[in-house]
Amino acid sequence: MAGAIASRMSFSSLKRKQPKTFTVRIITMDAEMEFSCEVKWKGKDLFDLVCRTLGLRETWFFGLQYTIKDTVAWLKMDKKVLDHDVPTEEPVTFHFLAKFYPENAEEELVQEITQHLFFLQYGDYDPTVHQRGFLAQEELLPKRVINLYQMTPEMWEERITAWYAEHRGRARDEAEMEYLKIAQDLEMYGVNYFAIRNKKGTELLLGVDALGLHIYDPENRLTPKISFPWNEIRNISYSDKEFTIKPLDKKIDVFKFNSSKLRVNKLILQLCIGNHDLFMRRRKADSLEVQQMKAQAREEKARKQMERQRLAREKQMREEAERTRDELERRLLQLKEEATMANEALMRSEETADLLAEKAQITEEEAKLLAQKAAEAEQEMQRIKATAIRTEEEKRLMEQKVLEAEMLALKMAEESERRAKEADQLKQDLQEARESERRAKQKLLEITSKSSYTQPMNSGMTALPADLPSFNLISESLSFDFKDTDMKRLSMEIEKEKVEYMEKSKHLQEQLNELKTEIEALKLKERETALDILHNENADRGNSKHNTIKKLTLQSTKSRVAFFEEL
Repeated sequence: MAGAIASRMSFSSLKRKQPKTFTVRIITMDAEMEFSCEVKWKGKDLFDLVCRTLGLRETWFFGLQYTIKDTVAWLKMDKKVLDHDVPTEEPVTFHFLAKFYPENAEEELVQEITQHLFFLQYGDYDPTVHQRGFLAQEELLPKRVINLYQMTPEMWEERITAWYAEHRGRARDEAEMEYLKIAQDLEMYGVNYFAIRNKKGTELLLGVDALGLHIYDPENRLTPKISFPWNEIRNISYSDKEFTIKPLDKKIDVFKFNSSKLRVNKLILQLCIGNHDLFMRRRKADSLEVQQMKAQAREEKARKQMERQRLAREKQMREEAERTRDELERRLLQLKEEATMANEALMRSEETADLLAEKAQITEEEAKLLAQKAAEAEQEMQRIKATAIRTEEEKRLMEQKVLEAEMLALKMAEESERRAKEADQLKQDLQEARESERRAKQKLLEITSKSSYTQPMNSGMTALPADLPSFNLISESLSFDFKDTDMKRLSMEIEKEKVEYMEKSKHLQEQLNELKTEIEALKLKERETALDILHNENADRGNSKHNTIKKLTLQSTKSRVAFFEEL
């Protein structure tokens, strides 16, 4: 009885200790994941679990986003997940997205980017795979962009494919970085916009990004009217709907603005604090964690560099082997064709020799027959001459027969001589035909001697003639030990790669400009939006995002605060 009570108590105790859980769905750009979370978990517990699952170490750029009544919000690290205003039905859904953006992607990003880019979806260009129509079902461009140009989907695909093919062989990390370098120079990159009012009640837009706070005209989100970099701001706070910004220079008065919603104020403050922290962090020495990450990244880059070099060498040798194989197969085919032609020539020579021999024999027999007839004619002439016919008529007839016999004998002699010459010519032709036949047999013998084949290179390769170059050197090259640990040489190669990378980047920018120029003529101006027009005006004036902000911050903080108040 006591044992039964103890068992029930133990079971009840375990049941009480078992934590309650709820299901969370995390949506990334590439996939959806579900986790079972404890009710006591804070935002950091869930966020760390997601980052570990994704293998992400540069966690400070990312966050878990959700929506409350059409307002975007981010999961707070120090607050319980269920204490947020998240939907109560399960699974509770969050989007794993970039919350903050680097100032300079090339300098700041250590890990490989995991964005779902075109390059990652399709891999390197392969003409046997990426043929006409392979992009037909893809939405690679926004409809607004497609409608802006007088170009058919086929024309877009042709240009995209041509550019895709031109960048064949580019490493994945290079492609990702070039994508981000283009994106980070866009005016609206990493900017979060919020509707605000200054003291005068003027409606404005507040832009919060990695560089600082920017004030925009509501009709122009591209070009700020005033900018306050983070290194000029000491403190940001809000009470109800009013924000107070304290400049670093304590002699300068604070400036204030109002936003419309309390929830938005919380989001603004979150983004301001996070961006300000990252801004200051970039300007300090790297933490031990970041130093370790950068060291690992350098090692990984060195390893990948060696791997790329190894693959490049293998690819080069494979291509050379394929070219050699193709050349040997071409030569083999040529030899086969020559052998066939030699066989045919031999057959023709043999047939010609047989015909000439037969014709020579017939001609010789005809010459003999003519000679015999000539002899008979001569005998007849002698017999006729011996006949003693005295009458004039007989004499005339005799003379006529003698004349005919002489003419016949002369004709027979000429024919005999002609036949003899023809027989000599046929004998000469026969001799030449037999000489041609001998040469054809000799050439066929030579070709046959070259047709002793070596072992095939692989199961799918045609056998090759024995006297042609073998693949011993290639095999030796393929067995080369690629585990080269000479770091000095590797450093030189990495430095060389950097120079080549800079040249590639410059060339890429030139290509982008060429592409813009090429399709500019096909743009439908009447379909341009207000932002398109503003962007074009900035480009025509040479105003980029960075030089615009630089110009705006040339004035003193005090004058910019005063300007904001008077807007």
